[in-house]
Amino acid sequence: MLVALGREVPALLRIALPLALAQMALNGMGLVDTLMVGRLGPADLAGIALGAMTFFFVTIVASATMFAVAPLVAQAIGAGRPAEAAEAGRHGVVLGVLLAPAVMLLLYFTGPLLGLLGQDPDTAARATGYLRAVLWSVPGFMLVVPLRAFLEGRGETRPVMVIAFVAVGVNVLANNALMFGRWGFPALGLVGTGYATSIVYSLMAVLLALYVVRREAEHPVLRWARVRRERLGEVVRLGWPIALTVAFETGLFGMTAFLMGLLSQTELAGHQIAIQSASFTFMIPLSLGVATSVRVGQAVGRGDPPGTRIAGWVGMGLAVGFMCLTALLFWTAPRVVIGFYLDLDDPANSGVIAHASAFLRVAAMFQLVDGLQVSAIGALRGLKDTRVPMLITLIAYWPIGIGVGVYLAFGLDWQGVGLWYGLVAGLAVAAVWLVSRFAALVRRLR
Repeated sequence: MLVALGREVPALLRIALPLALAQMALNGMGLVDTLMVGRLGPADLAGIALGAMTFFFVTIVASATMFAVAPLVAQAIGAGRPAEAAEAGRHGVVLGVLLAPAVMLLLYFTGPLLGLLGQDPDTAARATGYLRAVLWSVPGFMLVVPLRAFLEGRGETRPVMVIAFVAVGVNVLANNALMFGRWGFPALGLVGTGYATSIVYSLMAVLLALYVVRREAEHPVLRWARVRRERLGEVVRLGWPIALTVAFETGLFGMTAFLMGLLSQTELAGHQIAIQSASFTFMIPLSLGVATSVRVGQAVGRGDPPGTRIAGWVGMGLAVGFMCLTALLFWTAPRVVIGFYLDLDDPANSGVIAHASAFLRVAAMFQLVDGLQVSAIGALRGLKDTRVPMLITLIAYWPIGIGVGVYLAFGLDWQGVGLWYGLVAGLAVAAVWLVSRFAALVRRLR
């Protein structure tokens, strides 16, 4: 047992750590965009806040169907069938190509709808300009996702990390050129940010494609071949519950932010600091969840029930262990965290600091259950189990998470802290339920 654990931990970390660095780099692109747009003024900052949120929700939910490529590839590699793995990757790419035009049309027409939904007309107009520029990133984005998932399924995550860091550098240069009109380019302002993002995702798609073509010469992923309906259907059947799971989780946090805004601007600002901090630390367990999915899938593919169990439990254990460290930071030193965002000595910030401190202490509990639930979801995806987890997250996140939060915040007048306890309740129920599901499924393996 100890020997198996000694092998599994480094194997899982070899997949997870490059992914975590890649994810932090890609998230850094959003931070860079926000910081640079801030120099254009508060109106453009509001425009990118609305436009980027819309772009993120639409593209991540649409592309999440292709997350199914990773477990399909992992099981094929574990079974020693590289041609089948390449076929899964190829059909993921086909699905991305089919979805891209619909996503572009949705983003094109979503902009004008923002004004009809009660958003400030000027902010909605600026967001629309951004969306109509950034929609050209969709073809690249919808190729990056299946190609990245293919490499993740093979356990090859370092190329993803390297390309992500290249993307951040190119993003800074493209923003400078197209936002501010440097080096002979036109100054397009906020719209230039959208075009810069389109350039970055197109470049990432090309670099990933070149690597995959070179890496998989014997079993090519990117080649003209007959589309097999049963293979495409397998990706869709496994992937659509993943897409809905992502939508439920993204919607949970979006609704919480909306409800926080009904309380006060100060509480909403404190919430933004706390949730941004929690989101940053979440990159580690998220990456561990992907790595767990790969390791579980490979063990299933090679017909190794003990290895399947160990991979799942080790992934969950590492995720919770890391989150214990961040929970300790949030609980004991919230002002240290807040100091990265605000001047702690400015009396004007006292209200936001007080709310953010309270939310971060609740986030200490939130960290533990969030790390457990995302790693458990990864373990279940490795088993190709996606529909039941989808139903679990629907019930846990919405009737329980939002329901408890609304009751505590508005019924018992706990205000913003009540909404955060609602998040803890929803994620805790999901974590316990998902872990129980994994335990039940692996007990049946023979």
